[in-house]
Amino acid sequence: MKVTRVIIVTKPHQPDVAKVAEELAEWFEARSIRASMDPATAAQADLCVVVGGDGTLLAAARLMGDHQVPIVAINYGGLGFLTEVTRDEMYPALEGTLAGKMVTHSRMMMDVAVQRDGAIVGNYQALNDAVIHKGTLARIIELEARVDGQYVSMFRSDGLILATPTGSTAYNVSAGGPIVYPTMGAIIMTPISSHTLTNRPLVLPHESRIEITLRSVPDEVYVTVDGQVGTKLSTNDRVMVQKSNRLVQLIAPAGKDFFDVLRDKLKWG
Repeated sequence: MKVTRVIIVTKPHQPDVAKVAEELAEWFEARSIRASMDPATAAQADLCVVVGGDGTLLAAARLMGDHQVPIVAINYGGLGFLTEVTRDEMYPALEGTLAGKMVTHSRMMMDVAVQRDGAIVGNYQALNDAVIHKGTLARIIELEARVDGQYVSMFRSDGLILATPTGSTAYNVSAGGPIVYPTMGAIIMTPISSHTLTNRPLVLPHESRIEITLRSVPDEVYVTVDGQVGTKLSTNDRVMVQKSNRLVQLIAPAGKDFFDVLRDKLKWG
C-alpha cells in the first residue's frame, strides 16, 4: 500500500508509550513518511498506527470518523483482543504493511442514537458495543426491545448489551453472550443479569433496526458506547441501533488468525 502520511494514536498520559510513539515517528520519517500524533491531522492520513490497548483502538476508530484508513494496532495495553500485534512484532508488522504483505479485515460498526420526546439527543458510532446500564444502586430496570418494529420482550435486568461481532469478546462474553466471528454481519443482544431466567442472548441479522425503550428508571440509567462516551437516559427514552455505513479496516499479521488470538487471550488448549 502507498503510505505518505501516518497518524499515531497513543494511550494518554503513559510516558513509556509516548516514548515508543516518538521512536515510531522517527522510524516513519526515516522512510520519507510524514508521521504525526496531532489528532487534527487524522483526515490527511493514509495509515493509522495505534499504540495502546483495545480502548485506545476504539478511540482511534472514533477519531478517524468518516475518513477510515487501515489501522495497525500495537498492544501496549492489557488483554488486547483488537490490538493483535505484539511489541516484538511491531517493526516487522509495519515493514510488512508498507510492503503490502499484511492482511486487512473489515469490521462493522453500529450507529447508536438516543431519542427523547421525538428529538435526537445523542448520536454515536460503536465498534464494540452500546451498553444500557444502571447506576450504583442494586435495582432492576425495565427495557422494552423491538426489532424491525416487532416486539421482542420486556427485559427486567441490570441492563442490556448490543454488540457487534468485534465486540462479542468484550463485555458481551463476560455477560454470557456468544463469541461471534468478527467479520460476520450480526448484532448481538445480551441481557445483563436478567431476572427472567429464560431470557437469553439473541444474534440478529446485521440489517436489523433495534429499538430499546427505557420503561422504568430506578435512579440513574445510562447508555455507554464502547465504554467511552454516552448519555444519561430518562423514562421513555429510546436507544436506536443499526449497522453503520462505516467500516473499520484492521491490519493483522499474516499467518495469525482469529482462533490464534482466542487461544492466546482466553488460554484455550
